Amino acid sequence: MEGFGFSVLKERHINYDANDKSIAEYIAEREPSFRTCIECGCCSATCTTGAFTNFSLRELQILLKRGENEIAREQISKCMLCGKCILVCPRGVNTRNVILLAREAFRKLMKNEV
Repeated sequence: MEGFGFSVLKERHINYDANDKSIAEYIAEREPSFRTCIECGCCSATCTTGAFTNFSLRELQILLKRGENEIAREQISKCMLCGKCILVCPRGVNTRNVILLAREAFRKLMKNEV
């Protein structure tokens, strides 16, 4: 796009369509509420783990949906499964089940069972 005074640098362009979204698909098949998440951040705002670490459930959901699985895999083990995020979610996403399913999917992926 020319004429707007800016352009996207090639090194900043990320093709998310090329990423592996099998983990997100695995989760969405088993927990339909995963698709209703609007990434509002309520879950992250109330997260006990997030208060003491750099964990963000909102960011994790975005990473999974984008297919950025390696970064998500590093983050997912930080969740304590306390469930506070479920209580504040305006869309009723069962975030605890999303985390459990993501952990399961990563384990199966390592064994090539997905």
